[in-house]
Amino acid sequence: MRATFMYGAGDVRVEEVPDPVIQQPTDAIVRVVRACVCGSDLHPYHGMPASGDPAPMGHEFLGVVEDPGSEVANVKRGDFVIGTFAYQDNTCDFCREGFQTACPNGGWYGAGGVGGAQAEAVRVPQADGSLVKVPASVDSDLLPSLLTLSDVYLTGYHAAHMARVAPGKTVTVVGDGAVGLSAVLAAKRKGAERIILMGRHKVRTDLGVEWGATDVVPERGEEGLAKVMELTGGQGSHVVLEAVGHMPAYEMSYGVLRPGGVISRVGVPQYEEAPIGFGSLFGKNATLNGGPAPVRAYIDAVLPDVLEGRIDPGKVFDQTVDLDHVADGYRSMDAREALKTLVVP
Repeated sequence: MRATFMYGAGDVRVEEVPDPVIQQPTDAIVRVVRACVCGSDLHPYHGMPASGDPAPMGHEFLGVVEDPGSEVANVKRGDFVIGTFAYQDNTCDFCREGFQTACPNGGWYGAGGVGGAQAEAVRVPQADGSLVKVPASVDSDLLPSLLTLSDVYLTGYHAAHMARVAPGKTVTVVGDGAVGLSAVLAAKRKGAERIILMGRHKVRTDLGVEWGATDVVPERGEEGLAKVMELTGGQGSHVVLEAVGHMPAYEMSYGVLRPGGVISRVGVPQYEEAPIGFGSLFGKNATLNGGPAPVRAYIDAVLPDVLEGRIDPGKVFDQTVDLDHVADGYRSMDAREALKTLVVP
């Protein structure tokens, strides 16, 4: 089969490799129907050292179960499934508490001998806890939105959930990428009164407005901070959803936060240390949370919204490539020519 590998910064290749096979009775082999390039994939695309030991790529996918292991009970051969971007057993204490990305029996695609999902097929460990069956007769027009439940929309949803977004709240979303826009949609669904989207790419912020942003702030740095404070009457935002992962976005987040507010980070941090002292979090009695989204905790509740057409988070996909041209998807996302690339094997 064909599968995508990254050999170093900017070096993405599609190669022929053996088909995946069952290694544990709790595995399943899934034939991939749709995959995509994630914004987090761009971090190694920028900085991964060149290596002869390439990294398998891709962690968001829809597919058809081709070969379930002997202990897999929740899905069977031929089932159409959503694959969560991390795998988990969904039965341990952490999973039952809603933090499946901390599952001691879980892990990540592209690591630990598990292949990536930008491929024709993928081995799914802990299949019972990691695959969610959807109707096999689902309309093909819904596939992009169903794919967002593998990661991107539910990552934005996780940010809003962890920040306790509720009616009457003012929410600032930092970042107009696919996750940031998903956070706008999730905040709107949770009843936020005002949603300020910090982004400067008009095509993207226009989608944010369609999804519920009441204000768009394209300015950055001190100018952006001043604009958000002006919009909030000098008080700041009850909630900040940070969807970038770089230090300037974190600094903006605590800068625009009102006393007693919550910052929820879902942009993968590209830094190891961050200010938490009097001038950032402590002085404002602020709460900082967020992390890898446990999408398995949310998917059952949100799936009907997609199937019944109440939301259309698949609008984040504005480019489609076949698997042989997945490197073009990386390039166009890196150049900000595409918001998010859908991959059809």
